[in-house]
Amino acid sequence: KWPESKAFRDEGLGEIPSGWKGFCQSGDQFSAAKHCNKKLIGARWFVDGLLAEIGQSVNLTRLGEILSARDAEGHGTHVSSTAAGTYVANVSYNGVGLGTARGGAPRARLAIYKVCWKLSGGLCASADILKAFDEAIKDGVHVLTLSIAAASLPLYSEVDGRDIIAIGSFHAIARGITVVCGAGNDGPSPQTVKNTAPWIITVAASTMDRAYPTQITLGNNKTFQGQSIYTGKEEGFTGLFYPADGGPDATAGVCEGLTLSPNLVAGKVVLCFTTVSSPIVTQRAALLVRAAGGVGVIVSKPPNDITARCRSFPCAEVDYEVGTQILFYIRSASGETKPSSNSCGKAVPAKIAEFSSRGPNTVAASVLKPDIAAPGVQIIAATSALDTSAEEGFTMLSGTSMATPHIAGIVALLRALHADWSPAAIRSALTTTAWTSDPYGVPIFAEGDPHKLADPFDFGGGIANPNGAACPGLVYDMDETDYINYLCSMEYNNSAISRLTGKPVMCPETVSILDVNLPSITIPYLRNSTTLTRTVTNVGSTNSIYHVIVEPPTGTIVLVNPPILIFNSMTKKISFTVTVSSMHQLSAGYYFGSLIWTDGVHDVRSPISVRTAMPRLHAAAI
Repeated sequence: KWPESKAFRDEGLGEIPSGWKGFCQSGDQFSAAKHCNKKLIGARWFVDGLLAEIGQSVNLTRLGEILSARDAEGHGTHVSSTAAGTYVANVSYNGVGLGTARGGAPRARLAIYKVCWKLSGGLCASADILKAFDEAIKDGVHVLTLSIAAASLPLYSEVDGRDIIAIGSFHAIARGITVVCGAGNDGPSPQTVKNTAPWIITVAASTMDRAYPTQITLGNNKTFQGQSIYTGKEEGFTGLFYPADGGPDATAGVCEGLTLSPNLVAGKVVLCFTTVSSPIVTQRAALLVRAAGGVGVIVSKPPNDITARCRSFPCAEVDYEVGTQILFYIRSASGETKPSSNSCGKAVPAKIAEFSSRGPNTVAASVLKPDIAAPGVQIIAATSALDTSAEEGFTMLSGTSMATPHIAGIVALLRALHADWSPAAIRSALTTTAWTSDPYGVPIFAEGDPHKLADPFDFGGGIANPNGAACPGLVYDMDETDYINYLCSMEYNNSAISRLTGKPVMCPETVSILDVNLPSITIPYLRNSTTLTRTVTNVGSTNSIYHVIVEPPTGTIVLVNPPILIFNSMTKKISFTVTVSSMHQLSAGYYFGSLIWTDGVHDVRSPISVRTAMPRLHAAAI
């Protein structure tokens, strides 16, 4: 991290908690005595594993790295300030999003464990990650947040020594430390979610309830709305130009490969089209247009994650429909346009981001992943002073890396409020109270091709609702024994499970993965019917009565027994069974529903995902 950032000041914080056993490690451009304080109470760096893994001497300093816990790139500073940065007033990025920046848990302490380095786009060695896990556990952390995911599919099993995050997180969970990880950025394709171990809280990314509209007025006074965070001065009416018109090259209007003649472009706004969603395309197009003497660019692109980031050159992004209407105008007349700058955000519905990796879980299809969603698009947070995109020490980034520390901050608050809750109880509270619709009751959508209503494979339980999670009523709790039962249900051998757990394990002959006490129900291979068991723990009023409400997936019948749960001073935990029967006559895709326990105050909602599959091979698995 960048310790000089205002986000890591320690004003108002008391003495470092006596239970803290960690320390700050000096290194290049980082002095433990100077750069740590009552906010930043730990700072370590791990590189030996990387150097051993690549098998050669590498001059990391020459690559722009700093051999210490200091952040040379900005990612670590951004995510740590999002999780627990202190209050910083009057923060904005390029003039938009003005307000007070703070982390999810602004009074929490921070310990940084740097394991990734600027090599080949960013490398994190397995040995370094595992070592950092072990040191963090010994140091006495309460929450671990990792904005790291496997580079590619397929994933390793949890007992495979190559899935270091699964192994390290298991050791942490066994000691009561909640571990929060990103789902990955390979969406919207299905089966791309990473960090799928059931003891990890896996986080999807959502947009926020704000956008940055930019009005584009044509010479015929028709106005279209684009998106941009450009806040420079407005241009008057100027000419429009589409590069693919009037020439033999039909690809000349493709944004990422614009072919521009200065004598045709000078003084004009260029329209281009792209099939690529990456913001880099818009930035490249802006550079090409500017170099050719143009005064602005309009990028027409897939209608997902549309927000142009041009800091000093007028640009806007529009969807294909708007882009086509502007193109027709150019072709029908001597096109002129007047793009206006943006000065403020506007409330819009939150959606699941297109890039956010989706379920189903490829390691264990019966374990719902991701678990929860949180804001991960256009997040303004602190960054390294070496980050060229920085503005007054802050920048705007997107990714499940940004969503993950939002959840970590909430977890820190929940742990402070409920010190006796297990990591599983915290995950349950988040999942069962999450939002599945906006404040007006409109269901949450997921970006993709096409847009669709979000389902559990997009966002788990939904978008995190911190206040709801603080008082969930009931939780689906789990401990190390439950996770071992999960590993046994996966038919991993006893020796592999014993290596992971660090203790001898003998699996029972039969254990069903459907009975793992998750706050969700996922049945990937349902043939006729199946019955599973769940146990809930009352964390609300001592004397409570809950009634069940079932919203069955299409084509299924769901029966819950008992349908009423009565809690009192003697009864704090109650088990119930859920029988799911399929009426489908053929194999089908997934259908979704929910099981809700309600006492009139709390609605404890578990998402249900069911797929009917006829082959006996799969039927035997449940």
